[in-house]
Amino acid sequence: MSKRAQPESFRARDLAASLTVSDIAVSLAWYQDVMGFVVDREFPREGKLMAASLKAGDVAILLTQDDGAQGTDRVKGAGFSLQLTTAQNIDELATRIKASGGVLESEPVDTPWGARVFRLRDPDGFKFVISSGRS
Repeated sequence: MSKRAQPESFRARDLAASLTVSDIAVSLAWYQDVMGFVVDREFPREGKLMAASLKAGDVAILLTQDDGAQGTDRVKGAGFSLQLTTAQNIDELATRIKASGGVLESEPVDTPWGARVFRLRDPDGFKFVISSGRS
């Protein structure tokens, strides 16, 4: 395979996730209380919260209330995970998350490429990998 010639046609600088959730109040509480995100902005419609923009450091996540148009029992978060990288102590984060009611899918472990990671899922099954930088 040949290397792509520079400059490339697309140069993204940031990525933010938008997650459709079953119960925005439950998810909002989980992202704030368990993960430690803060609400950046709320988006009500006719007096009902329909979306919320959350921040954690430089990372932004938009939570949107599922309107049921594609069925209320559809699977969310299948087939991918979101990796959040931090300079914070991974073990301390995992301990804080568990103390806040979060359930880890895997305890912190060192990877062959020099990072330390753990995994968890939000109330809708969206998967997260929390990782330290490479050593």
